[in-house]
Amino acid sequence: MSTYIVLVYIAVYLSMLLGGIPGLRVDRTGAALLGAILLLAGQGITEQQALNSIDVPTLALLFGLMVVSAQFQLGGFYGYVLQRVVLYDMAPATLLAAVIALTGALSAILTNDVVCLAVAPLLSRLCLSKRLNPVPFLLALACAANIGSAATLIGNPQNILIGESLQLSFNRYLLIATPPCLVGLALVWWVIVKVYRDQWTVAPGESIPSEEPPFNRWQTLKGTVILLLLVVCFMFAPWPRELLALCAAGVLLLSRTFYSRSVMGLVDWPLLVLFISLFIVNEAFQLAGGMDWLMAHTEAAGISLSEPVPLFVGTAVLSNLVSNVPAIMLLLPVVEGNSMGAFLALSSTLAGNFIIVGSVANIIVVEAARQVGLKISFRTHARVGIPVTLGSLLIAGGWLWLVT
Repeated sequence: MSTYIVLVYIAVYLSMLLGGIPGLRVDRTGAALLGAILLLAGQGITEQQALNSIDVPTLALLFGLMVVSAQFQLGGFYGYVLQRVVLYDMAPATLLAAVIALTGALSAILTNDVVCLAVAPLLSRLCLSKRLNPVPFLLALACAANIGSAATLIGNPQNILIGESLQLSFNRYLLIATPPCLVGLALVWWVIVKVYRDQWTVAPGESIPSEEPPFNRWQTLKGTVILLLLVVCFMFAPWPRELLALCAAGVLLLSRTFYSRSVMGLVDWPLLVLFISLFIVNEAFQLAGGMDWLMAHTEAAGISLSEPVPLFVGTAVLSNLVSNVPAIMLLLPVVEGNSMGAFLALSSTLAGNFIIVGSVANIIVVEAARQVGLKISFRTHARVGIPVTLGSLLIAGGWLWLVT
């Protein structure tokens, strides 16, 4: 095994753990890209091997769904729906349930990070305008986005990767994952109501102007029709999911209202670069025999990742150490067949609620709170995140044990 490849591999995954390269303004994506460059420049992997390692269907599906999500954001859909919900006269606990249900549903069919990015700033402002404490609602947004996204194979990047790599059935996974996710959403509501039962209101403050795009009924209807057709095709058509998503993106790009560059500006290009870079880094490590070495030592320690329980627990732990996408890329080569796909998808996604850096959705929500003068600390998040994570993982693990 090449020492050079191992050192680059360790450095890349250490940067995933630390959130980037300490002392430099290089985040996880930048660190992974640097690792891929070093491997190519140092001949740790050939150009052809690097190209072969890139899972184009996964990237195509992810890109297509990002364009669909951008359509709703540019059309002002998120702001319109959220205002209708939050400004309606209802008790705080009822409003909390409505926010959780709305977020969970949207995150199941649109990527959870996009939902949080679009909803979090406006949710903060609307809560303050009603003299409601935004923190419990923002925590509900983050937790519900993660749990809701676990219900489908298109709800988040790691599920897209798992579904494409293991060729999972969209319908079968939906049937398996939906029940524990619904119970998990109810758990989010129960935990937050218990934690914030006497902390729903805040003193009035200065109003913060909203920069939400105006609601465009036609563009929202166009996006809704395309999305519904796409989901129906995912469920019943025999065509590849990535081609369906690209076709949907192509139709939406044919617009007389939105410039293509406006849509492209909402595509998460750093995430796509992270995927490409980690594909290359992991392929180099695998070709060098690194994965075989790791598996041999893991088996020798009495931990068999081919078994459901060790895989489920190991995925949850690793997802909090290096984030869920890198964790899944690390574990996929050791997973045989598609029977373990639901274990990987549910564990990696539900584990994201444990700490703030466990998922991008959490980080987006915390940053949105900071922009309106609110601080969500690790301790504040942990009061909700830890019980929600442990409870939802136990629920999902028990359900998977019953049905698989």
